[in-house]
Amino acid sequence: MHHQPVLLVIAHGSRDPRHAATVHALVRRVRSLRPGLRVETGFLDFNVPSVQGVLESLAAEGVRDVVALPLLLTRAFHAKADIPAVLRDAPRRLRIRQTEVLGPSPLLLSALERRLYEAGLTTVDKSSTGVVLASAGSTDPEAIAVIADIAREWWHTGWCAVRPAFASASLPRTEDAVRELRELGCSTVAVAPYVLAPGFLPDRIARGAAGADVLAGVLGPAPEVARVLLERYDAARSPRLAAVGA
Repeated sequence: MHHQPVLLVIAHGSRDPRHAATVHALVRRVRSLRPGLRVETGFLDFNVPSVQGVLESLAAEGVRDVVALPLLLTRAFHAKADIPAVLRDAPRRLRIRQTEVLGPSPLLLSALERRLYEAGLTTVDKSSTGVVLASAGSTDPEAIAVIADIAREWWHTGWCAVRPAFASASLPRTEDAVRELRELGCSTVAVAPYVLAPGFLPDRIARGAAGADVLAGVLGPAPEVARVLLERYDAARSPRLAAVGA
């Protein structure tokens, strides 16, 4: 019998207990969408189990194939440097493929809209609503450019305007983007956090949204996010992708 690779979801980790709780809720959603798939969770920092610990346990069980999925929305430092480094230190018997990060994806735009409507926005408001696409921020120019591209793409779906904003490392801040949308004449201003789980930077986004009419929740275990995880898993199983360390 052919065994499908184990999906290892690699989360950043946080001192904020809401972070791990949200990651686990998302992983439960993934399991519910594909009941036969074994899904494990490992954290880079602050939370247990560690990624290294999960990999060692899987190797000890006799698992051979692992698909490692960075629970990240943009391809910044963690996806490019520290996650590959952790995977290179994995037990040699494991054959590991690292997936692409989650974003960008049309499903994530759907999840952002889901969260806005859950927060009280109505569909008839779209053309008069300006949206702040509020991300955690990064020092990586590629990650910043991707957020700007997503904002432009989302604007073309019918919003009054969409502006990117960042909680750290880059400008503008959420409150500045809210002010700009007011000055543009958008009658409703909404803030959509482009973040997966609660924590320090999402809290900063929320404070910056004080002048907005609507603040959406984090993406968290939205069904669309779970579907993106499975899309990335399926793509990484392609034999065209080289295994880490192979």
